[in-house]
Amino acid sequence: MEEEALQSVSDLPVQNPPGEEFSAADLTWVKYASSEHHQEDVAIIRYDRMEAFISGESNNPECPTRFHIERGRKREMGTLKKYRSDDYLLYRMYWCSFGPENYGEGGTILPSRRYRLNTRNRAARPQSMRGCTCHFTMKRLYARPSLVLIIYHERRHVNKSGFICHGPLDRDAIGPGARKVPYIGSEIQQQTLSLIYLGVPEENILQTHIEGIQRYCSSDAKVDSLASQYVQKLGMIIKRSTHELDLDDQASIKIWVDRNKKSVFFYQDSTETDAFILGIQTEWQLQKMMRFGHQSLLASHSSFGVSKLKYPLHTLLVFDSRQHALPVAWIITRSVTKKDTLKWMRALTDRIHSTDPTWRIGGFIIDDPASDLDPIRDVFACPVLFSLWHIRRTWLKNVIKKCSNVEVQREIFIQLGKIMYSIWSEKNFMDALGQLFQDFIDQTTFIKYFKSFWVPKLEMWIDSIRNLPLASQESCGAIEGYHLKLKLKAYDDVQLDALQRVDWLVHKLTTELHSSYWINIFADESGSFPEVKADYIASTSWQRALQIPDDAVIFDDKEPLLAKVVSQKDASQMRTVWNCGSEFSLCDCSWSMQGNLCKHVLKVNMMCGTRKDFQPSLSLQSFQHVLLDLWQKPVDDSFSLDLSVAWVMQMQERIQHAAELATSDGIAQVAGKLPIQWTKRSARRRAAKRASPALPHSNSSLRKDLTPKKNRKRKRLSRFPG
Repeated sequence: MEEEALQSVSDLPVQNPPGEEFSAADLTWVKYASSEHHQEDVAIIRYDRMEAFISGESNNPECPTRFHIERGRKREMGTLKKYRSDDYLLYRMYWCSFGPENYGEGGTILPSRRYRLNTRNRAARPQSMRGCTCHFTMKRLYARPSLVLIIYHERRHVNKSGFICHGPLDRDAIGPGARKVPYIGSEIQQQTLSLIYLGVPEENILQTHIEGIQRYCSSDAKVDSLASQYVQKLGMIIKRSTHELDLDDQASIKIWVDRNKKSVFFYQDSTETDAFILGIQTEWQLQKMMRFGHQSLLASHSSFGVSKLKYPLHTLLVFDSRQHALPVAWIITRSVTKKDTLKWMRALTDRIHSTDPTWRIGGFIIDDPASDLDPIRDVFACPVLFSLWHIRRTWLKNVIKKCSNVEVQREIFIQLGKIMYSIWSEKNFMDALGQLFQDFIDQTTFIKYFKSFWVPKLEMWIDSIRNLPLASQESCGAIEGYHLKLKLKAYDDVQLDALQRVDWLVHKLTTELHSSYWINIFADESGSFPEVKADYIASTSWQRALQIPDDAVIFDDKEPLLAKVVSQKDASQMRTVWNCGSEFSLCDCSWSMQGNLCKHVLKVNMMCGTRKDFQPSLSLQSFQHVLLDLWQKPVDDSFSLDLSVAWVMQMQERIQHAAELATSDGIAQVAGKLPIQWTKRSARRRAAKRASPALPHSNSSLRKDLTPKKNRKRKRLSRFPG
């Protein structure tokens, strides 16, 4: 006899299985039916054990997997006046990462696999979309926020036909010896791929690969032999792989897009009316964009390869926990029109909001004054900042290239800095420009270059610097670090004809560059590869500058704008930094003489920031200009003055907390200084009676009683005789 389905979850018991992790097998499931759910298995657990359940389900020995958030919604407390027992405060649908799409139907090549093995028995297809239908929903209950309702829609890891579609029991995926072949998950495969692309010796790769699969099965001679064959085959496939899927570049890109649907967020083929646009973002990049981009900064690295590539490359960057620039989306197009920019920006944000509707960024950094700001403000609805890394690097490289005398190089670069610093002074920047041409009239090569290339568009750059807040030197150094890595990967041992093919660029980005950043983040967070982690930490000039002690910097009392930095490797060597405290400082080290922002310049400028005898940096002057402009907005002693004061005080408090967090050892030190926020007495009494703690709230939004109110009006009317 079939069990009768419940109509309310109010009477369901709260389950709390023992152990750090637990799965569906450890819970007692009850049939539940409502207008939303049609007799599905449900169970209730504590909210603080939600992650333990997800981990337990992922570590299923028969079908090891990971669950991703396919859909999510959220609502604030107090938004519902009437609610049911199963209404949510937080709603998330988790789906097995081998689904829901199935890119393996019809015998087509899977998008995560750029090859087909010519073997008698088909090899494993990890990280592939196999059409798995296993998924469940977790609701943090509105009426009882300390509890979570689990609704399991499909507990079996099967496809639409009802067959097991992945894991050790999937014979179609790994051949007839399914039970003997070790499981290779997406993380293990990506780790092996990344190590191969980095050029790590095969012995080390095999050892790391075996350690990874030992998490799912015991190690023996058979497992080690199969793992060795897998690593060797993967290495051969990578060596033999080619970016040319078709002789025609346009046809090759179409094939790649069809095979990698999960990694393409926008595609528009070139026609007579439409420009070519290809937006690439892998699942891993999407996760990092959601994690590091939320309420933080998003940066634009634009127009890479304008003169060399068929289509320029535009990169969107986030800053990870170490403030390193991490690429989270690549856009290949020549079009910079507002219409086309809106297309791919909206497609990108729609993809994120389909998973987390509350995601938003705190600011957007651009590096090109020709960028249209309207699409950024329309789509991201955030402030726009401007980065000087591109103009500084270009000026310094051309000064060094076109002027042979070292002293002249230094003086010209300092004079170029004065042009930028004249923006917020009473001097006209044209006067500083005229002084440059007059003082260095004998440097004909550089002056000719500057007049022909920079003078026509210098006013556009000046307007952007004057009207937009400037990004800091740390973010400039991080963006420059990504630029150098991209340049190294893209132009390393490249054939001349390959630069004019889009499929070659896509292949470089999605294989070598993507794998490089993946292994860097993995090593940093897991600690698996200490050498890779150390190289990653020191990959930006800012991080290298932090390793220089303060006593290694020596200022010259006779020449206040000159400083010397003692070398950490050889104490007998010293580096000289001129024009201290400025973004246009210059060092005599080899890294700086290549046009880069070196660690010595950044360290000296860090020290100058605390000294009163140096002028503030351009970014700090820009920040002061914004505050001064805000202070001057009210023209009289009116209500607008009150509103401006309130905004400034709120902004000052947020800036103070951000500065404390940046200089402290952890968030606990900052949180401990915050004042205790009390609610009204009745709310405190209700919170004390509950078994679980109340949700955090502010003084301006007092919580209402969560107990559902009965509608007595209908009952009273029903008492009257009809």
